[in-house]
Amino acid sequence: MNRDGINLALLAGGRSGEREVSLMGAEGVEKALDQKKFNVTRYDPLTDLARIAADAGKIDFAFILLHGLWGEDGTMQGFLDLLDIPYQGSGVIGSALAMDKNLAKELYKLHGLPVAPWRIIETAKEYSAEEIVAALGLPLVVKPVSDGSSLGMTIVRDVSELAAGIAIAQQHGGRAMVESFVRGREVTVGVLGNDAPVALPLVEIIPGKDFEFFNYDAKYQPGATREVCPAEVDSELTRRAQEFGVTAHKALQLRGYSRTDMIISEAGDLFLLETNTIPGMTPTSLFPQAASAYGLSFSAMLEKLIELGLEGR
Repeated sequence: MNRDGINLALLAGGRSGEREVSLMGAEGVEKALDQKKFNVTRYDPLTDLARIAADAGKIDFAFILLHGLWGEDGTMQGFLDLLDIPYQGSGVIGSALAMDKNLAKELYKLHGLPVAPWRIIETAKEYSAEEIVAALGLPLVVKPVSDGSSLGMTIVRDVSELAAGIAIAQQHGGRAMVESFVRGREVTVGVLGNDAPVALPLVEIIPGKDFEFFNYDAKYQPGATREVCPAEVDSELTRRAQEFGVTAHKALQLRGYSRTDMIISEAGDLFLLETNTIPGMTPTSLFPQAASAYGLSFSAMLEKLIELGLEGR
């Protein structure tokens, strides 16, 4: 380590559909990092992979702020492992498992976590819309198996809409997931830690009346969504959701931090949706909000993630 400060590579941008969100988050992260402790250099993996490799010997730590494919799916983690550069968050296996919504749901089930029933539609494979609807009912949620920020996601309310929804989802990585729609309140559970992870306070996500669900625009359009932290959920349901968040974190072999999204059904049951291994990192993003309610400022939270990333190195 550089005794005059940690030489930190801030990786943002990339080539996924969430590029702009990544760049926006990087601005806040760079401002929040203590300049007396960290010498920050920005790299954009879209153009700078060779530069990262060339500079590897003088990089003490990489902060990965890449969302979706080619950043959150284990590819960048493997690249940094080859260069012997430590980084925050999960490694190759955990990142890849969480990014694949099908594998993640299989692991949730294996660990006793509740999920809505689903089907996977492979690229160029025939399927029967009628059989899917008969098995899963209506409405249905259709989304890509491996992408984030609700890109390519639609709600299908009639069997005649299913083919179009699957076609949209398959534009984002090839495979589509079709799952039963669970009506209710959406909450998210942040988890922080390595060997003994702890759950943060719940955040409830309330999209505006113009949004049918928490889609890309609802996530990132200012004022489109209201977030309540801590969520106004009774103590027993809060405890159960936090327990499920930690179980999901462990089941997917994650490290450092994660954020698992869930639905509280109208009957009061919890259903897991997906787990994010590199949650949004603007000061008002969901994970930083939960960390703030837990007692960690944005700057302190970033330093904690770096500390966890260096643990055991």
